[in-house]
Amino acid sequence: MAPPTFLSTVRDLDRLRQIIAVLVRHGFGEMLSRTALGSLVVGKSETGNRALGERVRLVVTDLGPSFVKLGQIMSTRPDLVPAEVILELKKLQDRVPPVPFPEIKTQIETDLGAQIHEVFEAFDETPLASASVGQVHRARIRLEDGSPRDVVVKVQRPNIKQTIERDMELLFLLAGAVERAIPESRIYSPSKMVSEFDRSISAELDFGLEADHAVRFAKNFEGLPHVRFPKIYRRMSSKRVLVLEFFDGLKVYDAVKRGFDGEDITRTMLSITIKSIFEDGFFHADPHPGNILIMGQAAAPVIGMIDLGLVGRLTPQLRDKTIDLMVAAVQEDYRGLADALYAIGTPTKKVDRNAFEAEVTQLAQKYLGKQLAEIEVSALIRDLVNGAQKYGLEIPPDFLMVGKAIMTMEGVGKEISPHFDLYEEMKPYFLKLLQQRYSPEKMLPEILRSLSRISGAATDFPLQAQEILEDLRQGRLELRTKDSAQIAQYDLIGRRIYSGIVVGSLLAGSAFLVAANAFWTGALFFLMALAWGGGHSLLATWMGRKKKS
Repeated sequence: MAPPTFLSTVRDLDRLRQIIAVLVRHGFGEMLSRTALGSLVVGKSETGNRALGERVRLVVTDLGPSFVKLGQIMSTRPDLVPAEVILELKKLQDRVPPVPFPEIKTQIETDLGAQIHEVFEAFDETPLASASVGQVHRARIRLEDGSPRDVVVKVQRPNIKQTIERDMELLFLLAGAVERAIPESRIYSPSKMVSEFDRSISAELDFGLEADHAVRFAKNFEGLPHVRFPKIYRRMSSKRVLVLEFFDGLKVYDAVKRGFDGEDITRTMLSITIKSIFEDGFFHADPHPGNILIMGQAAAPVIGMIDLGLVGRLTPQLRDKTIDLMVAAVQEDYRGLADALYAIGTPTKKVDRNAFEAEVTQLAQKYLGKQLAEIEVSALIRDLVNGAQKYGLEIPPDFLMVGKAIMTMEGVGKEISPHFDLYEEMKPYFLKLLQQRYSPEKMLPEILRSLSRISGAATDFPLQAQEILEDLRQGRLELRTKDSAQIAQYDLIGRRIYSGIVVGSLLAGSAFLVAANAFWTGALFFLMALAWGGGHSLLATWMGRKKKS
């Protein structure tokens, strides 16, 4: 999404005023008054003694559905958002009043190019659920073979895409104003934060992507009886309307009340999470209880995963590094934990490895080796990420999504099976993954690939060396270097030469005029030379002190 233009800002001025008024009401007026938007700041704060996190949550709630969805995405990014704010944002409830059915009907018919009764044999006008981006209705379709099939129809709220795009444009404007006016805010990179959230929320607005995700999940888990993903009916779906298989199941907590074993459910969820993250590298990034349905019999529960818009992806390289991290965690290998975390991150400055390793060891010892009821995996991951950032390591967003998925599963597991030992259950999974990674079947292709690269490099080297020697023989070989400090020095020398020429010319002109008996004109030229030279000296002194500070 492009940053806002002047015209779009003028068009959305009323919404901008509304956003600023809400920010002022919840205690952010002083910050805004320091920016170029200070003229729009009116009213006074009504925060009382509320903490920062609570004030952010209230702002998001007051600004409506698009900001609620944004707040939920923010709660998954501990690398960008302070822990106290994340804690509050997790309280957000994505429940909004449903859109009247006539508007939903119009949306469906516009997108599918047919009357609703031509597509669906039956359609329940009362929604099953209503959220910030869309709402879900139950319906029935007739398949090509004539058999009926119950489905759910997910319909995007009318104009929600335009609303979110407008709000994101204004957030870009606010972030830029804060960065320019408040230099200390740049440590949090407000514009980068908005860009990250913009990318995430844009993906959730395309229901076609969710359909692709469901198909890929179903393929990855094909043949496994303990998990199901809804079938997609693409013939009657679009980017704003998604028709999926209806799962007749129970919510997690209701299933436990009905006699399902909480430990069996937790163990099954753990196996799904580990396979999707560490074997497939493609996983549900928001597996909260509302997105999980329990089907089947109490003795053999089947997990149904729904709402597949937000997913995470791990490259094979990042997957291997994450496995190293998890293996080190379950084995309580603190040095291995520090090495794996360092490999996952990207250094933005020189890292003191000894101090970093000591920090990771101290953090890990607080959490590992306890029962699930006593362990806070979310706190461990949060502290490790904060520790890495403290030492200049930038952690990839995809790894943070892994942490979010595991944290969510941990929270559900604690509630339905408090005595379930997560780390004991995880050990065999990760040791098996480690064995598979170094098995002959996995290593042989990698060895052959490396040999192929070495062979190609060895074949190309003689020709490349010959070209270099030929250029050297004919005097065509050039070495180019780039030094930013050298460019600054050239600029300084150029300014001095220019000022010297100007001052010298003025002094020469002054002497010539005095000799020609034009005393006052010569004196004026002399004063101009004196002012130019003095001004240049003062400017050079000020810039030198500024550079040192």
